[in-house]
Amino acid sequence: MSAAQAALFVRSLAQANPAPETELHYTSPYTLLVAVALSAQATDVSVNKATATLFPLADTPEKMLALGEEGVGEHIRRIGLWKSKAKNVIALSRLLIERHGGQVPADRAALEALPGVGRKTANVVLNVAFGEEAMAVDTHIFRLGNRTGLAPGKTPRAVEDALMRRVPPELLRDAHHWLILHGRYVCKARAPECWRCVAREHCNYTDKVFSRLPPSP
Repeated sequence: MSAAQAALFVRSLAQANPAPETELHYTSPYTLLVAVALSAQATDVSVNKATATLFPLADTPEKMLALGEEGVGEHIRRIGLWKSKAKNVIALSRLLIERHGGQVPADRAALEALPGVGRKTANVVLNVAFGEEAMAVDTHIFRLGNRTGLAPGKTPRAVEDALMRRVPPELLRDAHHWLILHGRYVCKARAPECWRCVAREHCNYTDKVFSRLPPSP
């Protein structure tokens, strides 16, 4: 996909959804950080159900520490890998207090030094909480980047770097949201719904599906 074509692809998504937002529920940089950390290998829906009871009790690092690993676990058992995630939430909360005065740092290296926080999580926090032009590549964006030709790459980092180069600068702030929502609801893994894709004329996918598929038996 050429640079001009890539720009048209992203602009089509932008025009269809001018004010995109994360689907994770949060009230502060800290609750966003916890929610994103919990969302690894889990759906946003399942995370939101868990944090609906967790955050009213523990929306600061201090309160989370007081709740304890076992207490956190009681709220997130429906989420995959909940035991290790409960451990990480407590550990990262402790480090936020010890190293950052209980505040979430607006710094990639400091974020990635926290337990359970990788590059993708750090990018989401930097983008959503602090307004940085960061591109968090999850499975949806990785698939979309390769399938459409927008940003081919063998690794999430390669796709991230390609997107940072190819998305028009004025659209970088919200591009993560447009792409993840498009991959989640339209350009789906098993069967892309090309018939309702607003960017299909700019997409290089060779097996486009232009009519609704019948339901599986």
